[in-house]
Amino acid sequence: MKILSILLILICSSSCQSQTNSKMSENKTNPLLCDPVSGMCEMPVGEKSNEKTAIPTENKPVKIIYYTDPICSSCWGIEPQLRKLKLEYGDYFEIDYRMGGLLPDWSYNSGGINKPSDVAHHWDEASLYYEMPIDGNVWIEDPLDSSYPSCIAMKAAQMQSKEKAIYFMRILREKLYLDKKNIAKWENIAEAAKIAGLDVPKLKADYDDAEELFQEDLNLGKTLGVRGFPTLFLADADNNQLTVYGSKPYDSYENALLVLFPEAKKKSIQNENPLDLFEIFPTLAPKEYAVILYKSTSEATSILEKLYQQGLLDKKTIKNGSLYIKK
Repeated sequence: MKILSILLILICSSSCQSQTNSKMSENKTNPLLCDPVSGMCEMPVGEKSNEKTAIPTENKPVKIIYYTDPICSSCWGIEPQLRKLKLEYGDYFEIDYRMGGLLPDWSYNSGGINKPSDVAHHWDEASLYYEMPIDGNVWIEDPLDSSYPSCIAMKAAQMQSKEKAIYFMRILREKLYLDKKNIAKWENIAEAAKIAGLDVPKLKADYDDAEELFQEDLNLGKTLGVRGFPTLFLADADNNQLTVYGSKPYDSYENALLVLFPEAKKKSIQNENPLDLFEIFPTLAPKEYAVILYKSTSEATSILEKLYQQGLLDKKTIKNGSLYIKK
């Protein structure tokens, strides 16, 4: 338990501090002002319950409750770390994706964010910080009025297939961050669902029931004290818990898992062919390729660009980066 306590302090020291600072200036908190330094998209919430909430494990030694939102730029920023964690330790944990409802509406008016177009520059800065492709001009050209529709669509997708729902959220994010598509609109949600292999008419029919599931996520988030995204709650079979707040280096997520389940063995990622990763992930940003394979971003970019030039990959390029796509 002593080791557990020490690691908990190490993991949350910087983000806990950012939360303290946030409380001091809560009237300035805006959900779309994601702080790259703390790695969180924060929003004001009610008081956390003093009772420890049980996080039951199911089929694997560790359960992770991951609070996210399809429009959370910091969550897009941890895609490289999460993908790597799944490849190296996926046999030992399961992730329960919960939706946070980052932007209920535009009643927030703080931190210099008064209208959608104010977010554009902020997202461009986040893109450069996380080295993940984001075009903030969606907030100028076709701004979202809420993240609730995409959150509810995610809950409806989970009613069909948890695996397809994960892929569905990835596609939603690519449409938002690279294609500048307003993912609060049904036509864009439906297009993403079709690509993910979901039953689109069923998704639409399940939408009302999914609203209740989304509300359950919001209620649990209040109980757990979620005040920003990404937030990952990890628990073992004895309900020993660790929390990782915000976008952190890969070691933070790996170490938290190993404290709760020291017997976990890192699986070697096979990459005899530079295209191997695309058999697992159909799309990869250079930062993702770099983090997963222990390379620098520049080295990863060089490898991926060469594969593209050879006609082995497709590529989508925006002003703040590229996404490489399996042919």
